[in-house]
Amino acid sequence: MKTLSHWIGGKPVEGVSGNFGPVYNPATGAQEKQVAFASADEVDAAVRAAKEAFRTWGSSSLAKRTSVLFKYRELLDAHREEIAQLITAEHGKVHSDALGEVARGLEIVELACGIPEKLKGELSTQVSTRVDVSSIRQSLGVVAGITPFNFPAMVPMWMFPLAIACGNTFVLKPSEKVPSAAFKLAELAAEAGLPDGVLNVVNGDKVAVDAILAHPDIAAVSFVGSTPIARYIHTTGTANGKRVQALGGAKNHMLVLPDADLDLAADSAINAAYGSAGERCMAISVVVAVGETADPLIGKIKERADKLRIGPGDDPASEMGPLITKVHRDKVASYVTGAAAQGADVVIDGSGYTVEGYEDGHWMGVSLLDHVTPEMDAYRDEIFGPVLSVVRVETYDEAIALMNNSPWGNGTAIFTRDGGAARRFQMEVEAGMVGVNVPIPVPVGYHSFGGWKDSLFGDHHIYGNDGVHFYTRGKVVTTRWPDPSDGGINLGFPSNH
Repeated sequence: MKTLSHWIGGKPVEGVSGNFGPVYNPATGAQEKQVAFASADEVDAAVRAAKEAFRTWGSSSLAKRTSVLFKYRELLDAHREEIAQLITAEHGKVHSDALGEVARGLEIVELACGIPEKLKGELSTQVSTRVDVSSIRQSLGVVAGITPFNFPAMVPMWMFPLAIACGNTFVLKPSEKVPSAAFKLAELAAEAGLPDGVLNVVNGDKVAVDAILAHPDIAAVSFVGSTPIARYIHTTGTANGKRVQALGGAKNHMLVLPDADLDLAADSAINAAYGSAGERCMAISVVVAVGETADPLIGKIKERADKLRIGPGDDPASEMGPLITKVHRDKVASYVTGAAAQGADVVIDGSGYTVEGYEDGHWMGVSLLDHVTPEMDAYRDEIFGPVLSVVRVETYDEAIALMNNSPWGNGTAIFTRDGGAARRFQMEVEAGMVGVNVPIPVPVGYHSFGGWKDSLFGDHHIYGNDGVHFYTRGKVVTTRWPDPSDGGINLGFPSNH
């Protein structure tokens, strides 16, 4: 069985802790690899390599950094098929979805290639006689990222390309369930000419996470995952004096008004609820149907859902793949049976779904629940699977109150033909990312990604301008070069004239 190792100091490093985790093929349910889990000492080795590399990388020219990043972008583009195959093999998502993930990650690499523009400072001349003031941004040092299983390539690329472009060095701890993509990203970075130690990858579990959070030489930590873990990362990291951005979970609502194009809304609900088997923090998991919209909309969603093709991600005919683990699959299925017991109508029950020839895979068919209420577990919890709930309300005001009462505020969407209603919604809804007739409003690379409330812990969103600010710190320099004619002693308080 293949054993996956770490990447430290520009080369593969075998794990020595003696602890390993299984890596499954979700379509077959079989363990195909194992991954070494790092000890605290191995995390320390990665940090030491990053700290040593920072001595030269932190003072390297912007031209040097961007030349590496441009080459890296070329290599990622040339290897996108290979990276997508690694994602499909370990995560289970269909190949087209995996390719899309790589493409969205490349957006941030391209943003990082333009870092000279992002790091331009400010200058005020002659603020006082022959006194100038400038504002600059400088790198932090060694920074780290802890990333989730659902986007093995994209989320790491949300972090380290921008961090290293800003002059930092990086320690990445990817999800132990999907380690191969991150390792490949590190290999390609080395091939692009990134100096040894600038990017390091340590695999592991909570031991590695806690070692990162406690390490005195790590200045900042980025995290994407569930809300309970995001809260823990933020609390622990900040207690240890670190800058932390921790993106948590979500319960994203899609509001459908009576004037909406119901065919567009139904297509969008299918794509946003069941794409990537619902294993994404921007998935739509609740449709809020206003007035008489619910019955025809549910009919259209059901008609489309019944035709979805579920199967192995490497089968071109598959539109949705399996869930990541059997344990997670069983947990997702429990919400469907639980909703029925709590009074919801199960329009489609995907809990018993299997795929012929792949009976041991982690399969879950699409599920559709109607007459869901806020008291039900299917509404209150982040399910992270292909389960779509429909909540019926009578008015827009009732809908906005329902949505704003949610503890999460990641993403949301409205479907309507009314520009006034859409504008009112985008101003009133309490969420960090809003779509108008767009079901998954993930910002492009030069705008930042992040939610409100329990969907974000910390002051900075990820990538975009917020990302640059997170990975740098400001410094203000006040300069006076005296004229040769100046002289004498003046003990008075300096004046601004």
